[in-house]
This record gives sequence, structure tokens and C-alpha cells, in this order.
Amino acid sequence: MPRNRIARWAAAAALAALAVTGSAVGAGPVDAAGRPGAVQAATLPLSGNDVSWPQCPTAVGGRGLPMPPTTAQFVVVGLTFGLPFTENPCLDDQVGWATAYGVPAQGYTMAAFPTAAQLTAHRSSGPWASSTRAGQLSNAGYAEATFALATLDRTGFHPPVVWVDVEPRAAQPWPTGTATRQRENRYVLEGLVRGLRDGGVAYGLYSYASGWADITGSWRLPGVPVWATAGTLDYPNEALDRCTQASFSGGKVLVSQWYDSTRDYDRTCGTYAFTPFPVPASTLSGSTGDFNGDWDNDVLARVRGTGDLRLYAGTGKGSLRAGVRVGAGWTPFTTLDTVGDLTGDGALDVVARQSSTGEEWLYRGNGRGGWLSRVRIGTGWTIYSTVLGPGDFSGDQRPDLLARERSTGYLWLYRGNGTGGLPPRVRVGSSWNAFSALAAPGDLNGDGTADVLARESRTGYLWLYPGNGRSGWLPRVRVGTGWNAMTAIMSPGDLTGDRIPDVLARDRYGTLWLYARTPSGGWLPRVRVGTGWNGLDAIF
Repeated sequence: MPRNRIARWAAAAALAALAVTGSAVGAGPVDAAGRPGAVQAATLPLSGNDVSWPQCPTAVGGRGLPMPPTTAQFVVVGLTFGLPFTENPCLDDQVGWATAYGVPAQGYTMAAFPTAAQLTAHRSSGPWASSTRAGQLSNAGYAEATFALATLDRTGFHPPVVWVDVEPRAAQPWPTGTATRQRENRYVLEGLVRGLRDGGVAYGLYSYASGWADITGSWRLPGVPVWATAGTLDYPNEALDRCTQASFSGGKVLVSQWYDSTRDYDRTCGTYAFTPFPVPASTLSGSTGDFNGDWDNDVLARVRGTGDLRLYAGTGKGSLRAGVRVGAGWTPFTTLDTVGDLTGDGALDVVARQSSTGEEWLYRGNGRGGWLSRVRIGTGWTIYSTVLGPGDFSGDQRPDLLARERSTGYLWLYRGNGTGGLPPRVRVGSSWNAFSALAAPGDLNGDGTADVLARESRTGYLWLYPGNGRSGWLPRVRVGTGWNAMTAIMSPGDLTGDRIPDVLARDRYGTLWLYARTPSGGWLPRVRVGTGWNGLDAIF
């Protein structure tokens, strides 16, 4: 940035500071030399603005709109020129303006569905396997984040938070109109936010209800903070109401926005003071197995005899890391399973049934491979021989539980309410005592709904029971034979990084095998991923 421009801004900041009094000072005080000093504590809520390429001169493609007033208490600076893989032509100047006036700044970056050329260029530019379209789209989103991070490095601008702007873009539209297109849009967004996370940057989401619904199918991400826009105000308090209304994605609203023909206006909500917040846990869609929040699905297992609980972290490449103890005293539990984010705090949880009391306990994960305090969610659960976390079986984007009744073989659905509660059960099947093993792989057949795998005791057949997304079933499909040779069957979800759920099975010798799926619904040759697993009496 030109030195004379910084000097002009610093001088303007000094004059502005002389005219402002009170605790809600936006530009910080200046010292005797006219340099910005420490930012004063401000009365909440804070008022600010967002700026980007529209504030650039028309000569470089902007609209020549004014910068915020020098009393702004914060700014959110756009990194892009309206689309991914572009750069705001005035980014250096706008970051310099914030620095000169001592205005705290966060950043935002635009998200968009990749063009054909971008998908070709970036389909391998991320952590997922490029052998599937889902993996390619996820990698393209990851590349959008990588470009944004490179922009930050180039400018020396290192905001504590980068918001992801998700809204319709006429120049590069999101495919909409079908559940398949919305699912593909989510893959792109997952890649983008994972890329920011891997770059050490906290992220949140910017959008509005109808746009978010069209693009993502109203994807629920309750653990991710929200910057919610009211657009042009329909009534005076509309932007204020955005702070207390349910957000488009279920996340907590930290900042609200509105705009007119001159500026975009922002305000913080509640006690949020435009400060950094922790990097959200993994938002891997449909996953019930990413226990440590690193975006790769994991396996939990209990040690026979000691009751220790071990975490075998997935690598995302079809293998497991060495086990790490994450709990002790788990012997009293006779049914265990990962269930996804049952509480709506963004971290994945585990349910455990205590054999002596019949109490069903929810062990809340902290998103980093550890635990928050447990919560009792049921009593009298000794009637069930299996309790399973299929993910969202009912189609409301909240994880559910399935429970098989020991005496009748009935299969019961407990619809999760998104906050850790379970409304009354609903029967969704009968004759399930014919199966000696049940597993919840997530969406195994690629239609966007949660499925169940069941091994038939008499024949050893492995059956896929596809969910219909409305608490019911499509016709079952036989997907394997000879599975009676296995002493344990479970599915961690996608273990190989291609976005297709896989299956793990232990044979009688204690060898753990990975059965990876193909995009067409078949099996790849099995791969040995561990030995000595007979020492574990529960794998989930």
C-alpha cells in the first residue's frame, strides 16, 4: 500500500479520535505521534460494516461505494472479487484502512460451485480420493479455501475468523432443484470449510434462509456460527431479530447484517464482541464416526477384561492409527454405538446401555476425541438387544436411534430432536431377530438417505436395508454372502476418503478387514487393516 495513503489514514484517525468520546469508540485512540493505539473496550452490541470489491474504484472493477465511517467498531473484509479463485482488487487498501484506524477486522470468502474447468484443475487438490465425483467436488471446495488462504498470506492479513458466503451467484450459479444437486453443493462447502480448518482458521457461515435452502437443502450445521443477513430491511428491527430467530443452518447467530444502496451494515449479537471463536468441529455430512473432529472417520473399541475404551483414528486413506485410550470403566455397558451429533453442539456422541440398570446414557463428545459430562436419555432399555445410530433416518437432518426389541424382534425408531432428547418411539420393522449383526454405514447406496446393514443368522447373507428418508424402507438388497465367518461387523462410514461408506469386519482369528465399496454398489477386494482384534469385545 502507498505510504502516503497510510499517512493520510493515520492523520484522519487522529482527527476522528479527538471528536469521539465514551466507551463505544470504533477507531482506537492515537498516541502523541498520531499512531493508532489500543482499541478501547466497547459497549455491546458492536456496530460495523463489511467491505469488499464494491468499495473499489470503478477503474479496477468496483462500484466506487464509500468505505465505512471512521467510527466503525469492526469490519468484515471480503477476500474475493465476487467469486472463488479471484482476489478483491482493493484488499491491501481495505486491510490497510482497518489497520490505520485500529478497526478490528475479520474476513469473508465467496463459495461457489466449480466450473467444469475448475473441477478438472482441482479435483485432486484436496484430502479426498479423486476416484469419485463426490471426492472431486470436495477437493474443488478445498482448493477454494487454499486460494483464500494464499490471499491471506500474500497480504499479511490474518483474521481470526473467515466467514463463508453462501448465496446465489448469477455469474457462477449453484445447481439447484434436486436433492442430488444440493448434496453435491454440500460436498463443495465441506471441502471449503475443511480447507479453512486445516489452515488453522476458524470459520462461520453467511447466508439467508431461502438461499441456503435452495443451495444446500436447508443443511443443518448447529455447531457452526452464523452471520445472518436480513437484506434490505422490511421493518426497523429486522436485523435485530436475526440475532434471536432460528438461523438458516441451526447455528448460533453471532453477527447480523442489512444493507441499502450505499453500505452493508453489521452488528454483533448478544455478548459476542467480534472476538475469535474456536474452530468448529467436523461438519462431515452424514457421519457418525468422526469422533476426534479431524474430518476422517474413526473406530472406537472396548478392551476385553479391562473395560478401557480406545480410539482408533482413521487416516482417511483406508487405515487406522494406533489405539489411544479415551475412557476407562466401560465394562458395565452391553450396547455401544456412535450416533452422530445427537445434542446439536457440533460434536459427535456415543450412546451406552448400562446392563445392571437398563439406563441409556449419552456420552457427549467434545469434538476433539474426549468427553463432556454424560446425560441419561432413557430407562428400561434392557428390553433391547441392539441400539444403533444410523444418522438421520427420519429425514429431518437430526440424528436418530434404532433399537431392536429382544423379545419381539421389533425395530423401533427414536427420532432425535437435535438437542439430546428422544420423542416417543415409532415401530419401523418386525422380524429383526433373524439377524445376528446390524451396522449403520450411513448412505451406502448413494441416494442421500441413511441405510442399515444386517447379517442374516441362518444364511450368512449380508442385506442392505435402504432407508427411504421418511422413517421407512425401500426393498432390501443382498450385498454379500458368507458373512457368518465374521465375529464382528461394523461400519465407520467412509474410511478410504472417496466419500462412499465402507465396512469393517473381524474374522475368528482376530484380523480386521476393510471392505471398501465402489461407486456402482459393489465391493473392492478386501484389505487387512489390523490384527489382534480378538482382544476387543465391542467395536463401534
